Amino acid sequence: MQYALEHSHTQQAIKARLARGPHSNYLRDWIYGGIDGAVTTFAIIAGVAGADLAASVVLIFGFANLLADGLAMAASNYSGATAERDDYKRVLGIEQKHIALVPEGEREEIRHIFPPRASPATTSNGLSA
Repeated sequence: MQYALEHSHTQQAIKARLARGPHSNYLRDWIYGGIDGAVTTFAIIAGVAGADLAASVVLIFGFANLLADGLAMAASNYSGATAERDDYKRVLGIEQKHIALVPEGEREEIRHIFPPRASPATTSNGLSA
């Protein structure tokens, strides 16, 4: 049985893939936003309808809530993504500095993160050749 791989594992392909860096996936944001938007809009419409107002007023309140909720979610998602990206850059800078100043300490850290496996390809220091 042959499997199709999602990407190549040549040295050049790996370097190119890592150079692109992480990419955003907005599926989770769409799901959270959709659920939150549906619940809060229903609550607004139910409350306004319970006040026995005209149908046009209920619709106006519903659409106003959708617009306000969408803008608030977009702003908070942008702020959250920006903060996450800034923190990633901060941690990357720290690690690059540590690699430059104490490379053996960083190698030791990697040895603890990725414990050696018993295989012929493992070298004596626990890292793959």
